[in-house]
Amino acid sequence: MSVERRIRLTPDERRAQLVAAGVNFLSDHPLDELTIDELAERAGVSRALIFHYFETRQGMHRAVVTTARDALLTATAPRPELPARERVHDTLERIATFVREHRGTFFSLVRGVASGDPAVRAVVDESREKNAAHLLEALLEVGEPDSRALRITLRAWVSFAEEIFVTLAVDDDADRDAVVAFLERSLEAAVAAARGAEL
Repeated sequence: MSVERRIRLTPDERRAQLVAAGVNFLSDHPLDELTIDELAERAGVSRALIFHYFETRQGMHRAVVTTARDALLTATAPRPELPARERVHDTLERIATFVREHRGTFFSLVRGVASGDPAVRAVVDESREKNAAHLLEALLEVGEPDSRALRITLRAWVSFAEEIFVTLAVDDDADRDAVVAFLERSLEAAVAAARGAEL
């Protein structure tokens, strides 16, 4: 018997281990392919143990997506010490890097909003709201007037940026700097279009 098998995990450690196995699954597969049986086999545990910790497949999906989302948000959190425009540029660069290094996870997160489970969609939508809020904060810092149109535009632009990252940044041949520069130009254009708009 290996040392690893002799170590008894606490409930929190076991749950974290199972969630980590689920997040690792996302590196090569979409979320909807993650079944109870698949996770049990990957983690080397029984189906009953999976049900014990997550109760349902939907509960398992929510836990996995939440952890993957939090990893993305932590890795790409804006650096408050940077000036506003530099902060946006730096964040986009780090998102591009995250996507390249964790392409499957990012793809599953973006596509997770298409899940049939409203709670999973809510987890993904929450990350979009947070990213839009970070952008709004930076824009207000540089004097952009706040408006309903601007807030709607920023939420829509975050979804647009996700699609760009999925289709371009995951491509090994894509130039990260070119992708970031394109996104910055598109953001400027979207913000300009929101100025004075009555929505």
